[in-house]
Parts: sequence; C-alpha cells; structure tokens
Amino acid sequence: MALILYDPFNIFRRDFGSFPRVFDEWFDEHAVSRVRVDVRETQSEVIVTAEIPGLEKKEDVNITVHDNHLHLSGKIERTTEIKDENIHRSERFYGQFSRAVPLPANVDETGAKASYRNGILEVRLRKSNSEHHRQIDVDFQ
Repeated sequence: MALILYDPFNIFRRDFGSFPRVFDEWFDEHAVSRVRVDVRETQSEVIVTAEIPGLEKKEDVNITVHDNHLHLSGKIERTTEIKDENIHRSERFYGQFSRAVPLPANVDETGAKASYRNGILEVRLRKSNSEHHRQIDVDFQ
C-alpha cells in the first residue's frame, strides 16, 4: 500500500487548476472593448494617449473632462457586412466603448487639444487649479 501525503490544497488544484487559464480567456474576450491608455505629465500639461483603432470620423468619439477624470466614449462601426461567411475567430472590437481615466492633476479643459492618427488618440490638457466641464473637439486626420 502506497503512502499518500496529506495536501490541504489538493482540492483547490483539482477543482480550480484551470482557473488562471479560464480567467485569461474571459479577460481576453471582455477586455477587447476596454480602451487602453497611457497617462503622462509634464510641468505644464497632462497627456493621455489612448488606443482606439477603427474610428473613421471625429463624431465617433466623445471626450469630456469632469471631476478630474477624462471620459472617453464612442462607437466603432464594422466597416463591412459579413454575410454567408464562416467566421472562425473574431477578436476585433466593434460597438460602444467607454473609459473614465483619473487625471494626476487639475486641468484647464478650455485649452485642451485632441488628435487622432493611426488608431491612437492623444489628448493634451493644460494644468490648472479650477474645475470645469467641457466637450473637447478632435482634430481627425
């Protein structure tokens, strides 16, 4: 008869051993619609760079500043209609997106500038001590 050592975590490994893989697959599926951002700060401004591939016109994105957060939202349209095709994998995101990004400093949104090029949205906001709420227009290239 073989000696079996007691392992209190054996049940966890047996029942949840694939948990990390399952979580990664779920995250990959659901994080596609999440806008990825970089936030950096200089002496005079806060710069937010966001990956939003698929925008075709400036009306597709809405940018506002409120309560020291940059709010990005919009919609990415599917460029072609898919009919009578077998789709084997679909990872590209189409549809509504939204993201609120906390800003590291108070900003003056009246001088804010946004530009979009090659799927990258860059928003530049001057630092300030006052708080306002204003729509920011995108220079679409």
